[in-house]
Amino acid sequence: MESQPKIAVVDENPLRAAIIEDGLREGGYARITRIEDTSRLAERLRELDPDVIIIDLECPSRDVLEQMFHVSRAAQRPVAMFVDQSDSAMINAAIDAGVSAYVVDGLKKERVKSILDMTISRFNSFARLRAELKAAKSQIEDRKVIDRAKTILMKAKNIPEPQAYALMRKVAMNENKRIAEIARSILTASELLG
Repeated sequence: MESQPKIAVVDENPLRAAIIEDGLREGGYARITRIEDTSRLAERLRELDPDVIIIDLECPSRDVLEQMFHVSRAAQRPVAMFVDQSDSAMINAAIDAGVSAYVVDGLKKERVKSILDMTISRFNSFARLRAELKAAKSQIEDRKVIDRAKTILMKAKNIPEPQAYALMRKVAMNENKRIAEIARSILTASELLG
């Protein structure tokens, strides 16, 4: 995200939207677009491609909240949501949808910048955690594939485990590939021949 993020403010109420926009401008943010019509919200957000989304829902119905949560899930961007009323089910749904900041009855111009900064920071923290989790899962999966391929090589060539691993490593280096790729090839070949 560049130093001056594009911010989409989703609010059907011009007075409430003006409070958010004033708070953003006073906080040094200038690239702000207001979306008043939420009927094509997902499409409009795709067109705008904002860096951050602020959604203000005065008295949201369950249907409107569900639409906003769907947008939040699909956006993969920092999302701050202001609502006047809430309950634990709505809060849990917002968290599940990936809303980075869910603010109940807290729409004040003076708070907008700090809430936006916290929203971006929290989103970035969760994005790093998601990336680390994905990498860890991938490493575990690679390790399982490598272990299965070693077992196949050990049986097929009647060699010990260190030698099977060394053989895969040598082929990986010669072909400029990862050991896990070579292991997957061994598994595929084994399935075809088995």
